[in-house]
Amino acid sequence: MTLTTEPMHARQRPPDRLARLFDGGWPEFIHHDAETDRYLGRVRELFRDLELVVLDDDVPVAAGWAVPLRWDGTVGDLPAGYTDSLARALRVHDAGEPGDTLAMLAVQVRSDVRGRGLAGAALTALRDLAGPTGCARVICPVRPTLKARYPLTPIDRFATWTRPDGEPLDPWIRTHTRLGARILAPAPRSQVITGTVAEWETWTGMVFPDTGDYVIPDGLTTLRVDVAADTGVYVEPNVWLRHL
Repeated sequence: MTLTTEPMHARQRPPDRLARLFDGGWPEFIHHDAETDRYLGRVRELFRDLELVVLDDDVPVAAGWAVPLRWDGTVGDLPAGYTDSLARALRVHDAGEPGDTLAMLAVQVRSDVRGRGLAGAALTALRDLAGPTGCARVICPVRPTLKARYPLTPIDRFATWTRPDGEPLDPWIRTHTRLGARILAPAPRSQVITGTVAEWETWTGMVFPDTGDYVIPDGLTTLRVDVAADTGVYVEPNVWLRHL
């Protein structure tokens, strides 16, 4: 395996290769966050140099992207999570201020090559952009992959769970900590996704006949359904980690 990285926009790529890379990384409902959609287009255009692809012999096998924002280094000043990081990055840009912190917001590894250290390679490549962009700190709102098995456990408790060897129980958090990151704080409202009952039934493949809280596939916490109001609200929790 010979790995290299380059900006995603560096050249045109076959659509089938990119589709294969981004297939199956997140649950369907994550793609229907209306507030995130308000920011994402501008973010991807303004910070396109912070979107990288990892290549194995010129074939895309992983990708990741980040945004520059301002953070004073204290837990109290952390963004609320993923969506707030987008908003904060745009506010900094629109104010003409330089970012001092790089927030790594997503890493995706092609499904057929997972478990080969490619996520770590993508994270390292993103982290290495901190210096060239003038950022002294690097943080990440991590979506713990194992949390979906424990949707009733509060995120602050889950983040403290460890294996017998003392490493984090969650494998995605563990990937970060093995690169030197440390847990800062929970981000209990990293994203808020709202839809109609019919939309949530489509996104989850479930039926919601009554008002209440539901455990949903790949949900890190429960979905709150209000049948009378025809709404379902899911509040996605993440965990803030700091790399630099």
